[in-house]
Amino acid sequence: MAKTWNSGEPSHEWPAGRPKLPQERRDNSSERPQKTPRTTSKELQASLASIKVSVHDSTIRKRLGKNGLHGRFPRRKPLLSKKNIKTRLNFAKKHLNDCQDFWENTLWTDETKVALFGRCVSRYIWRKSNTAFQKKNIIPTVKYGGGSVMVWGCFAASGPGRLAVIDGTMNSTVYQKILKENVRPSVRQLKLKRSWVLQQDNDPKHTSKSTSEWLKKNKMKTLEGLL
Repeated sequence: MAKTWNSGEPSHEWPAGRPKLPQERRDNSSERPQKTPRTTSKELQASLASIKVSVHDSTIRKRLGKNGLHGRFPRRKPLLSKKNIKTRLNFAKKHLNDCQDFWENTLWTDETKVALFGRCVSRYIWRKSNTAFQKKNIIPTVKYGGGSVMVWGCFAASGPGRLAVIDGTMNSTVYQKILKENVRPSVRQLKLKRSWVLQQDNDPKHTSKSTSEWLKKNKMKTLEGLL
């Protein structure tokens, strides 16, 4: 106070809170997660400790946030080989100039497995301490996953079409039966134009000789070139 009174200048005040990282260290702490996103704040903390820089992992997370890096669950996507990537790129180039009407009259189809009990994904919940086993805070499980069922489904720009349960093992004969019973009814239900096309992936059952002949016989034009 005496210094302030005599000089007329404000006295120095120590900043509140934990000391900030030096600028150079702050920059370096943000570079690694950008190159390797799976790096954790604890790993960064250990890395900084190895060069005698002590910093709390919460400080590291705040610094990453200020640099636009936020913790998120990674998105899942199919693993694509170079051949897959090339095929998809060629497909995109081939259909780059197709009009909207073409896509609106495409019937997209696929098969998938549906779990009969529960979801095979991680979920977050908000709960208070000591309430972990309250009914609202748990996800019930059954032995062996509760089973699953394979289904075939389709959709177009105008909405979903039919859904068919696949009984037993899927082969070309079963696949053709599903197409026979579900494709044209879905086309009528979705009010597709006569120029509609059928999309299917390159599963061997879809591209077998017997299926190809069946599609030709039943005058079903397919969208070629997509995996």
